[in-house]
Amino acid sequence: MSEAQQKRSDPDEDSRTTVTVYVALGANLVIAVAKLLGGLFSNSPALLSEAAHSVADSLNEVFLLASLKRSARAPDAKHPFGYGKERYFWSLLAAVGIFVMGGCFSFFQGIEALRSDGSETRTGYAVVLAVLGVALLAEGSSLVRALVQIRGNARRASRGMVHEIRAGDDPALRTVLAEDSTACLGVVLAVVGVGLHMLTGDIVYEAWASLLIGALLVFVAFQLASQSRDQLIGEAADPVLRSEIHEFLDKQREIDMVSTLLTMRLGTRSTLVAVRVDLVGGMDSEEVEEVLVRIKSDMTHRWPLADQVFLDVTEATSMDRARAAGERRELDATVEAQGARERGEGEGT
Repeated sequence: MSEAQQKRSDPDEDSRTTVTVYVALGANLVIAVAKLLGGLFSNSPALLSEAAHSVADSLNEVFLLASLKRSARAPDAKHPFGYGKERYFWSLLAAVGIFVMGGCFSFFQGIEALRSDGSETRTGYAVVLAVLGVALLAEGSSLVRALVQIRGNARRASRGMVHEIRAGDDPALRTVLAEDSTACLGVVLAVVGVGLHMLTGDIVYEAWASLLIGALLVFVAFQLASQSRDQLIGEAADPVLRSEIHEFLDKQREIDMVSTLLTMRLGTRSTLVAVRVDLVGGMDSEEVEEVLVRIKSDMTHRWPLADQVFLDVTEATSMDRARAAGERRELDATVEAQGARERGEGEGT
């Protein structure tokens, strides 16, 4: 098993992620109240947009905590492959929450501000900037916590932080990172909008800040939803893991060729592996059964992440062999490209 895959199956990772989510939830609750009160007092559209953003993030953290708890349930008769995909479902709901509660409300605030000619008092400006300053500190602290966890994951997996972030193996951690990064950028946009409004007396700058915050939230929500959708539909395992399994099977003397290798991630620590193999001739039924049991046992021992392994014996045709050879070349090319990208990212960090 590769080191990256071994670390990804670390059960302690859930505990670290839970702490990260609680930190983000606490920060967002405090910030949401401060932004809402400050926005109502100053009538600042940018601050009200940020308040909606923080409310959406707080609700999303509740979704993520639910996903961490529910995805850990053991398999049962109704869900024989476990509840690992609960994480992907609740992460999808979090993305919808960012879109509806954050993005849409920010657009509404921006449009309303463009239609008005309101201006804030000096006290109002001071309140807005003070609240945004506190929000930036709180959001930054939560972001640092998420980045520290990601850095630890990257170090244990022997890969760069950029690749670790891009891999997005844990949807809960990925969502927290996206929320905190967006929140910090949103606060900066709000500060710029309020500052220009204060200097010029023109509310259009705050209005555009709200619209930009809305566009940012919609973009982030779309990216998170797209990733969750792929995982809910059924995403293949990491190419490196697939390549390692293929090489292991190719080395088994009883296997003539691997006709088909299919994988699907069932959660952060569970992967389904379905393989069609053509065995060498001359074995009776008992020998075939012993070989399959041994190979399956060796696979689950080498790759604990691959906890659902199914082996099917088939007689490969010439077309099957040609297709399998093409798929193997494509997989090797993908692994090589991924390795080159990781090496480049490692040199850049």
